[in-house]
Amino acid sequence: MPIFVTEPGRPQPTRLPEAARGQSIGVVDELNESQPIHESRNEPVDPTRSRQQQAAVNRAMAEYGEQAQSDSDPAGSYLPVSRIASGTVFSLPAGATLVEGLKEMQRHDVHHLVITSENTVVGLVDNRWILNWLYQHRDDERLVRFAGVELPAFLTATPETDAHQLARLMLAHQLSAALVIGPENFPRGIVTNTDFLRLYAENSVQEGNV
Repeated sequence: MPIFVTEPGRPQPTRLPEAARGQSIGVVDELNESQPIHESRNEPVDPTRSRQQQAAVNRAMAEYGEQAQSDSDPAGSYLPVSRIASGTVFSLPAGATLVEGLKEMQRHDVHHLVITSENTVVGLVDNRWILNWLYQHRDDERLVRFAGVELPAFLTATPETDAHQLARLMLAHQLSAALVIGPENFPRGIVTNTDFLRLYAENSVQEGNV
């Protein structure tokens, strides 16, 4: 049940970038989940802000761990990602503009898009990342294409991945979504923080009814 983190770099409209060709950058597991992956490698890091963010992440992970340990049913400790993932995935080619990405998300009322190059997944972006990129760079938004920018790192998991482990890794890396990959690296679904909130709310209602 592997979970991978991919840093796709800058996709080309006609060729998959070397960093993402045929492999993931590395395996994310319980041993390195505290390593941040979403921060830009080219921007200075504020030590105070980093410590505050890490402290918040640690608190969230501790609370999530306490909630998971409080489950007395051993059979309920494993929850496959396929049980909570949304099977609807929207995508755009790397040659599309960032503005087209925003319009596509607005048209389908979603917050995440898969970016592809030559029918291969090279990125997963959300509307906040696009808006933040456009605000920071002040380029002509009509001309900026996904193929011309460095895409953010993203998590991929298999349908059999334990959802509890995936939730801890999403918290640790401050990511709002993960892509579920099936056979032949084909997207099978997407898991967002909203899915975990919905699961938590449903469990709370069931416990209250009992």
